[in-house]
Amino acid sequence: MTTTHEADRARLHELGYAQELDRKMGWFSNFAISFSIISILAGGTTTYFLAGFAGGPRMITIGWVIVGFFSLLVGMAMAEIVSIYPTAGGLYYWSGKLAKKNGAMWSWFTGWFNLIGQIGVIASVDYGLALFTGYFIGLFQDDFRLTTKTVFVIFAIMLLAHALINVAGVKLVKVLGDISVWWHIGGVLVIFAILLVAPNDREGFGFIFDYSNGTGWSNNGGTSFLPGLYACLVGLLLAQYTITGFDASAHVSEETHDAGRSASIAIVRSIYVSAVAALILNVAMLQATPKGTFNDLILGRDGFLATGGANALANPVGGIGAKLLIAICVVAQFFCGMASVTANSRMIYAFSRDGAIPGHKLWHRINPRTRTPTNSIWLGCGLSLVVGALSLYQANNYSVAFFAMTGMCVVGLYIAYVIPIFLRLTNSNFEQGAWNLGKYSKLVGWTAVAWVAFISLLFFAPPFWPFWPVGGSTTFGAGTPDAFTVFHMSNFNFTGPIIIGLFIVVALWWALSAKKWFTGPRVQGTPEELLAIEAALASGDETLVRALEDAEDARLQD
Repeated sequence: MTTTHEADRARLHELGYAQELDRKMGWFSNFAISFSIISILAGGTTTYFLAGFAGGPRMITIGWVIVGFFSLLVGMAMAEIVSIYPTAGGLYYWSGKLAKKNGAMWSWFTGWFNLIGQIGVIASVDYGLALFTGYFIGLFQDDFRLTTKTVFVIFAIMLLAHALINVAGVKLVKVLGDISVWWHIGGVLVIFAILLVAPNDREGFGFIFDYSNGTGWSNNGGTSFLPGLYACLVGLLLAQYTITGFDASAHVSEETHDAGRSASIAIVRSIYVSAVAALILNVAMLQATPKGTFNDLILGRDGFLATGGANALANPVGGIGAKLLIAICVVAQFFCGMASVTANSRMIYAFSRDGAIPGHKLWHRINPRTRTPTNSIWLGCGLSLVVGALSLYQANNYSVAFFAMTGMCVVGLYIAYVIPIFLRLTNSNFEQGAWNLGKYSKLVGWTAVAWVAFISLLFFAPPFWPFWPVGGSTTFGAGTPDAFTVFHMSNFNFTGPIIIGLFIVVALWWALSAKKWFTGPRVQGTPEELLAIEAALASGDETLVRALEDAEDARLQD
């Protein structure tokens, strides 16, 4: 272990950084972070409604196979890169090193899209957790109602809890992350067993391939298959939102033993284990659906469509069984939010270490006692709170805000994923690390690039027909093309405007200012200076640590 630790530190020094973070994780704990962020008991239940409307049981089922396969290719292409560059910066560092020219620019855009996506992850996960927590409370208090205000209060409390756990140190995060893996796997098996035996009047396994289209996109009795195909493609977004965040294994690589191999294995394993487990989970939920109730279940509780999955878990069993199944999901989602904050704080820490974020000196600081980037933890949670507050804007558009958070998460992250993959494919000087794909590297890489381009466009597209008949139903997704229709904001997809708006801000920032001072990944110091930083942190002398940080900051300003 000591030899491995020294080798990891030596490699980090070669990449230009000191061993500031505490290297306490093995491959399993690294895997646990990504697996917990993917969290099938979060994404697989909170966006259950989306595929439920768009393709119905058929897309809920086969979506995991299709998305799981292509997401695995994306993860494998990333795993090759982290094997050679195991740093907390992850994606933005890779882009800066792999670009043949304009490395700082590529690094800048990759880093900001990564940060945007991670903030979307925290906001959407903890918002979904707040909804499920409120739903759980409602199982004990019949008069309890979900409202935008009550959900936001629960959301803020959960964010605070996740911040405090991460501030406590990586040891606690490691323990809870390891527990999270077994909680998710055991939870899926418990849910499957209960839903397999408890319901009496169920749809059965024959139901899992039924097709339905509640998106409002139709051909009004025509023969074209295109509206149905479009609805099915939209249904893929259930699985695609869930299988995100596996870049976390890269962001905690500076805290992982044998990082060049462990982080790669963790990325790949977290994806395929999650896809298989999610398929088992959703098939169990579908077959247990009480006959004739599917369309009502996915409407959720009190207008919150994200609780449609909670209905699908609770309604077939009722009573204590319903409470148990929802509790399993609430705890799993709590673990997911915790791990999301961990990964995000390490990314903010690393991006600040290279001077990219305003106030970078503050966000890069390491707490000598816990060896964690405490300030970065609070920044990530604070930004996520702001994003979550957007749900308060329009009281009747609960699901619009949640879908915007999920879209921001997926598109932001996958754009950040694909940039270094593309740069690696176009860089003939790339040398493969301990974990590699050999002769299949380029085939996997280019397929991953094409998939990311496809799903990005899909998340920009309107999943539901954005018009309702005058005087007609106000059910989310209701309505078909009609001569007398009105546009309704509840069916609008804000993902495109949000991502494009943020891209414009980041691009203008680069053009007008950042290109003059951001140089991409930088060397933190000489070998002697790196050793001095590590010695100061090991001593716990906060005055000395701050003095070295000030000196480092001064070098960044030069």
